[in-house]
Amino acid sequence: MEGISTIVHAVLLLFLIIELGLTAYLVSASNGHFSRFNFMLFNSVWTFLVILYTGIVKRAFSGLYHTIVGLALLAITAIFWFAGSIALAAKIGIHCYGLHFCQVTQAAVAFGFFIWAITTGLAVIEGLGSRGGSRV
Repeated sequence: MEGISTIVHAVLLLFLIIELGLTAYLVSASNGHFSRFNFMLFNSVWTFLVILYTGIVKRAFSGLYHTIVGLALLAITAIFWFAGSIALAAKIGIHCYGLHFCQVTQAAVAFGFFIWAITTGLAVIEGLGSRGGSRV
């Protein structure tokens, strides 16, 4: 499971960079007036820090890594992404009629749900690994 976890972390990092660009654009274009966009930008930065802990610290500095902390961080991150993606999706329309801002928001919602699914999967993998006492 070590290899799968590494691949999933890499895919999450790629999606996270895309989401960071999308939400940074939305915050900039709206001058930071919409809390939904600000929260999604926070989610991107928060998730990057969680990836550092669950991905790099777990492998490079295993003495500093605690499985329960990693599981809790991933579970909280999954909740953040679900809440942020739902909040953002609730305010956009289905049809954008060529409006760039609306299309960027739709892309941010889509990547937000992908990141939610990935962090939920990582939390499940972490939880299963903590039950058996093995390293995942």
